[in-house]
Amino acid sequence: KGPSTPPSLRFRPALAMTATLDELKQALVETLESRGVLGQVKAKVRAEIFAALDDEHAPRPELPRENALINELIREYLEFNGYHHTVSVLLPETGHPEERQFDRPFLASELRLQEDDRSRSLPLLYALVRGAC
Repeated sequence: KGPSTPPSLRFRPALAMTATLDELKQALVETLESRGVLGQVKAKVRAEIFAALDDEHAPRPELPRENALINELIREYLEFNGYHHTVSVLLPETGHPEERQFDRPFLASELRLQEDDRSRSLPLLYALVRGAC
């Protein structure tokens, strides 16, 4: 019952027996939000549901080269920004392999990007956006 406990969780034990499912759900959401993990939990649940529904034995069409390049750019961006749960959904959903298909110099060359010290510290998508502006 510290200061970080949401008001909806601050009830007496006798009242806990009468709390409705909606009240308990709201209390859980508030707690996860206050801890800053609600988004991560939702992403992990989605990834697990997708993994459970995905038939690993079903043959997947070969990933077109352009899609593989784009997926690698997106993966680099997501990992740089710490969106690891999103990556865990992206790869199986797109049929993209866990191991990297292309290294960064190859991607930069394919995109005709000239790299410098600043650009090497950021995902290649940033250089593409900078070049488009």
